[in-house]
Amino acid sequence: MSLHPLGQFPNYRPRRLRQSPALRRLVQETRLSVDQLVLPLFVRSGKKVRQAIDAMPGVFQLSPDELAKEAAKAYALGVPAVLLFGIPETKDEKASGAYARNGIVQQAVRLLKNENPSLLVITDVCLCEYMSHGHCGLVDKKHGRVLNDPSLALLARTAVSHAEAGADIIAPSDMMDGRVRAIRAALDKGGFMDTPIMSYAAKYASAFYGPFREAAESAPKFGDRRGYQMDAANAEEALREVAMDIQEGADIVMVKPALAYLDILSRVKREFGFPTAAYAVSGEYSMIKAASAKGWIDERAVTMESLLAMRRAGADLVITYAAMDVAKWLGK
Repeated sequence: MSLHPLGQFPNYRPRRLRQSPALRRLVQETRLSVDQLVLPLFVRSGKKVRQAIDAMPGVFQLSPDELAKEAAKAYALGVPAVLLFGIPETKDEKASGAYARNGIVQQAVRLLKNENPSLLVITDVCLCEYMSHGHCGLVDKKHGRVLNDPSLALLARTAVSHAEAGADIIAPSDMMDGRVRAIRAALDKGGFMDTPIMSYAAKYASAFYGPFREAAESAPKFGDRRGYQMDAANAEEALREVAMDIQEGADIVMVKPALAYLDILSRVKREFGFPTAAYAVSGEYSMIKAASAKGWIDERAVTMESLLAMRRAGADLVITYAAMDVAKWLGK
């Protein structure tokens, strides 16, 4: 819709529509609903484990039984979906725990779907948490670089194991080239043609991931992830990455991080019109928590404003560690 010069509407006074909360809500252009929220959760082995993550107040590493309780609380508040990250007991150079039939994520998925079949369970597919070196793929030891193509088979195997456990949506986050095609082919071959893929399509090598790496125990032992995650300076590349993932079979595309990349989010939504997710990452969450603890900002107001910005930029769904708090605030 084109915007007309204001001179054509001499009697328009925006303040007339701002006089009361009811009027403001009536003409609000962008809305945030609990139905659009996804809660990330971290699962590890054990029973009655609820281990606080220092860098992320209010977020925990949870054993499957505690995870089920947390997911049930979120669902009761109206949050329709969770995103699972696994923390295995042991790690190796082949990420064996990622695709083990009784791996920690596979256990958690079966438990969640058994206790609440209506809960949407999304599983993060990556190898970094399961690799002894902390990278997202197999590594050439001699040259210290990640091997893209040999890693695809392990990612596809992991995705199928999650689908077999009952995952509703597969979410590859590794950023290996061609991984969506490999996963789609493996899912189809395994009889999971109707299992959607939510691709981390434009995932930047961001400094905002610091707290997450503590939570998931996934910091790389050497180097960094700039060789396969995106340069923060690049926007056109993001569109190419998204286009490639859509061509390969992605059903939902994601921009990560969200708040510092709203321009990318907006361009992706406008360019492709695809279902688009925004990930409000750990650094964004922790900064709000830290500033709020100091009394410098209003946690609720800043959180809601930042999530509305993601929605305004084009996000259809928002992944946020604050999902349960937001659900309570929206309920009030």
